[in-house]
Amino acid sequence: MRSASAGTAGCLELEVVRGSVVESRHRVHGVVADHSGTTLRWGNPDLRIWLRSAAKPFQALPLIEDGAADHFGLSEEEIAICCGSHNSEEAHIAVVRSMLAKAGVAERLLGCGPHPPLLAARRDAMARNGTLPTPVMSNCSGKHAGMLVLAAFHGWPLDSYLHLDHPAQRRMRDEIARWTGVDPAGMPSEADGCGVPTFAVTLRDLARGSARLAAACNSPGPARRVVRAMTRAPFMVAGSERLCTRLMEEERGRVFAKVGAEAIYMAGHLETGIGVAVKVEDGAWRAAPPTLLAVLDRAGVLSPGTMAAVADFAEPAVSNTLGNVVGRMRIREVPCS
Repeated sequence: MRSASAGTAGCLELEVVRGSVVESRHRVHGVVADHSGTTLRWGNPDLRIWLRSAAKPFQALPLIEDGAADHFGLSEEEIAICCGSHNSEEAHIAVVRSMLAKAGVAERLLGCGPHPPLLAARRDAMARNGTLPTPVMSNCSGKHAGMLVLAAFHGWPLDSYLHLDHPAQRRMRDEIARWTGVDPAGMPSEADGCGVPTFAVTLRDLARGSARLAAACNSPGPARRVVRAMTRAPFMVAGSERLCTRLMEEERGRVFAKVGAEAIYMAGHLETGIGVAVKVEDGAWRAAPPTLLAVLDRAGVLSPGTMAAVADFAEPAVSNTLGNVVGRMRIREVPCS
């Protein structure tokens, strides 16, 4: 890791440049941590964030810890999709259905609402064919299937698994609190976009939890199995044209990464036990991938050649309706105001 003082790091901005003029700016925050705490930061490390889908790797751990994954014979692809915000591609839907079938859980019990696929090509194809989205096509259907599998294993009620006071959601809360080091009693919760509870922690807490998850992969156990599933089956974590998948493919088991709504990311580097958390302050989705890559690059944990291989995410092109490139996005380190 590049040496720098957490107290002297500056701030980061994503600039959208058209010609020679900066058209828009997004303020971003980033934290790099190891097991003992913050080592690098940009912006406000104590910014409180909703974890949203960045919580999914932590939420998958009870499947392993409690024995549900082994009991029902879940594959690495099935564990990975529990951590995913997938594109609703056919392979994703098939894996979610496979999980439910192994546990004897009816697809109609999925409590996540339907929405158009995240992948534009898939969304357009469905629109052309007149295919309406269903809950299994939700980007969060893997997480929901995992929660239903956990409930089926324990004999908990299946029709109320979304509720905050359900044993499955109490289990999720306690798991997130354990890895982030936050008191579960003081951790705010609200409904996520897919209906289950989401929890609020600071950016520093998320980076620390990611670091602990990365460090735990050095020993046999649930963390290693969850992260290994993500890095061995990265397509299930996102899919075509998505940074989570591309980054894990390029890093070949050295890095895991997971996006969350409102432009947050968590990531971990297994060899060093480093954790990363980033947040685009205004929630701009377009700024999240360049921000994550900029922080990982500044932390010095990416393999040689990775930044070049994902350059389309690091500095995305701005195109017009004719398909002409008219600008670019770029990350700049600036003085904190």
